[in-house]
Amino acid sequence: MKILFSSIVGRYPFGGVAWCSLMYLVGLRALGHDVCYIEDTGECVYDLEQNALSPDPTYGTRYIHDALEPFGFGDRWSYVNYDGTYHGLSQAAIRAFCADADLFVDLSGGTWFWRDEYARIPRRVFIDSDPVFTQLAIAKGVAWYVDFFRHFDHLFTFGANIGTPRCAVPTGEFRWEKTWQPVVTSLWRTETPATRDRFTTVMTWRTESFTDVDGNKDREFLRFLDLPGRTPSRFELAVNGPQQLLAAHGWSPIQAMSVSRTPRHYRDFIQSSKAEFGVAKHAYVSTQSGWFSDRTACYLAAGRPALVQDTGWSAHVPAGTGLLSFSTMEEAVEGLSSLEADYRAHARRASDIAQECFDASKVLPPFLERACA
Repeated sequence: MKILFSSIVGRYPFGGVAWCSLMYLVGLRALGHDVCYIEDTGECVYDLEQNALSPDPTYGTRYIHDALEPFGFGDRWSYVNYDGTYHGLSQAAIRAFCADADLFVDLSGGTWFWRDEYARIPRRVFIDSDPVFTQLAIAKGVAWYVDFFRHFDHLFTFGANIGTPRCAVPTGEFRWEKTWQPVVTSLWRTETPATRDRFTTVMTWRTESFTDVDGNKDREFLRFLDLPGRTPSRFELAVNGPQQLLAAHGWSPIQAMSVSRTPRHYRDFIQSSKAEFGVAKHAYVSTQSGWFSDRTACYLAAGRPALVQDTGWSAHVPAGTGLLSFSTMEEAVEGLSSLEADYRAHARRASDIAQECFDASKVLPPFLERACA
């Protein structure tokens, strides 16, 4: 198939965001599909060097190229700036690709327009990486926003419980189908032992999106703020949050950008870590959305165990060895103790779970089958 794939690498030029798209692109190509990347959000890029949104797309387009080129997509992308100018592949080239494309995939709102060339593609699907927030935004009933989602044939979400009795988030007229972030496990597998004897994670304390929903990660993290004092385990958080507060409670925070600047920096940090300790956004937890982190899937693929807060995902992914869930302080302490007591067994099982549940060769075929139904 010919697949036009849209995402937000230029709008959010960070390592973790880039990897989400890369693993779709590489995974789809490995299955024999012809894939082209498009980004058309109508927004300006975030320029890290200026620490601001910029009407000049140079930083974002350079970032897209540098992220995609090592994987053979250096000439297979186009970025549409807020002013309608095309960078990378031209508008004519994108229209030519779309003319006989079979499938349009929009991940995380990489495109917010229904240009004629996109609308004519026979099958169109949206992948929601931010469940709860997306559904609540739709429920507001803003006409253009609701109509945008009506143009898709299928809506997928990383929230496995969205639209089920386990989760009370309103879905209205829309049906959401479960999918997971695919991981090209061969790109994460490593035989090199962890160089950090630390439980780590990469996290955003609060986001600028959906400011009317008080569902950010800070609300949940504060519940576990005193965890380092309850365990001999050590932590290192790559976080854009309150460094002094976290340091005072034993978390050893570092600036998130130091490990998120590029895909390589992001992967190096995860592969050098002992394991992940992860807290989820309050919205995911309070609604039991079933969301599972693409970042955690990468830890598992690298053979690094993970202890992560349960959002309802434990009903869908094996939990207990290699991947552990927690909801309370006591469960977090117990999980850390288990991981420390038999780390090798947990590390082996982590790799198995990644292969069984998240490998692109397992995730993408059923996704494509449903997308094209």
